[in-house]
Amino acid sequence: MNDGQLKIRPVETESDQTAFLSVPERVYQNDPNWVAPIRSSIAKQFQPDNPFLQYGQLQQFIALAGSEPVGRIVAAVNQRLIEREKVSVGLFGFFECLPDFAVAAALLETASDWLRQQGMTRGRGPIDLSTHNSCFFLVDGFESPPMVMMPYNPPYYPDFIERAGWQKAKDAYAYDFPIETVLDDKFERAYGIARKAGVTFRPIHTQGEAFEQDCKALYQLFTTAFAGNWSSTPRTEAEFMAEAKELQSLVDPDVFVIAEHAGQMIGFFMGLPDYNIPLKRVKGRLNWLGLLKFLWYRRQIDQGRVIAICSLPEYRRKMVPIALVYLGMRGGTQKRKPYKRAELSWVLEDNLPSRRIIESVGAAICKTYRIYEKSL
Repeated sequence: MNDGQLKIRPVETESDQTAFLSVPERVYQNDPNWVAPIRSSIAKQFQPDNPFLQYGQLQQFIALAGSEPVGRIVAAVNQRLIEREKVSVGLFGFFECLPDFAVAAALLETASDWLRQQGMTRGRGPIDLSTHNSCFFLVDGFESPPMVMMPYNPPYYPDFIERAGWQKAKDAYAYDFPIETVLDDKFERAYGIARKAGVTFRPIHTQGEAFEQDCKALYQLFTTAFAGNWSSTPRTEAEFMAEAKELQSLVDPDVFVIAEHAGQMIGFFMGLPDYNIPLKRVKGRLNWLGLLKFLWYRRQIDQGRVIAICSLPEYRRKMVPIALVYLGMRGGTQKRKPYKRAELSWVLEDNLPSRRIIESVGAAICKTYRIYEKSL
């Protein structure tokens, strides 16, 4: 491909959107580890009713070589993030391109130009509108498929973005934890200490009004406990509840443990079966055939992802986080359970309290992810 053939243009028509959504299929057509995202879920994020558009702006771009789509990117301004950080930082996300640096450089520069036009002085990414969505480039650990709701990309993406002048802003890790690992006795003792302090534990409710009440309490806890997370802004309750309802049928209550004290939710252990195993067979389309494939292959799930371990700060001395690890791992190792391994992901490199707990159970870093920044 020569530069004369390359065009970058905004996504404006239905055919542009189709081309935008088709780029990953071309990029990963020979990659055995790629798990296609559900196309309709990606497309939904660009609909006018996306709550993000109440506080942000975005622009999709498609790279074309002749009439062939060879790359894509989205530039976005999240006003909540700017208000929180007091910096005019814009985002890029949904980045995909064929292995041609000219395509990557043109896409990144086009996104940067758009961000400059919006008054941004710094760029950051990849972040798909928010860190609550997909974010990070994988930079180490390409040997295996991603766990459910984790990013994946070709190994040349980090090289391309660094050649384009972007620099590391923050790393995050995924930890591998073999289920057969025997936890130290201190984890069971921590459970006893928490219970003596009046903390009770139970599985999350998965049906009806009880599920909705749990999700509303989870929203409050997420918003409080993770308020200081880097590059993160709180979701609205409506956004959180919409995501929760999408996951409702996928939850395994044995690995989603709630901690309560005096009737208030004060912590949780959030595990999820690795639904990427059946989703890999669906190839991004949950039509009737895709749904049948999903239901059939979900029986092959033999691993899970621990998404978050959370406790209000005042309950950490009551050993609640360690007790939650004990119960979550115990729930996943029951004889009737299929899990052989777990991944704890993602954990920011400077989140040392969480990393210490994770490493104390014998988990080891298996993948490294990175977000980049550049002065505009």
